[in-house]
Amino acid sequence: MDKIYEQLLDKASQAAQKAWNKYSHFSVGAALLTQDGKVFTGCNIENSSYSLTVCAERTAIFKAVSEGCTGFSAIAVVGGENGSLTKPCYPCGACLQVMSEFCDERFKIILTDGVHSLGELMPRRFELDGQL
Repeated sequence: MDKIYEQLLDKASQAAQKAWNKYSHFSVGAALLTQDGKVFTGCNIENSSYSLTVCAERTAIFKAVSEGCTGFSAIAVVGGENGSLTKPCYPCGACLQVMSEFCDERFKIILTDGVHSLGELMPRRFELDGQL
């Protein structure tokens, strides 16, 4: 695995330590690499009204977009129960859909089991035809 991807996994692990997960005890951290080399991190933030919970991946992406960054190269994601972050933690469908808003099918998703592409994990995605 590339050194930059290992560094992203490390930053994602650090972000997971900040997770607000008092209901599930499942921590997730993400580290998003922009095309110009910036890194934005995020963690999952749960809410007692479960549908209002936000995933780590979306937290990182929304932070980046709110700072004016919309070109992304890769994202590393780690997660697990009670601080164990060794098993792969695949992004949920909502996070994959948000990624597809800003990234093409070649966008890299780095997990503990290797590097995947957005196209591999989400071969079909919702898109408006541009006629609003």
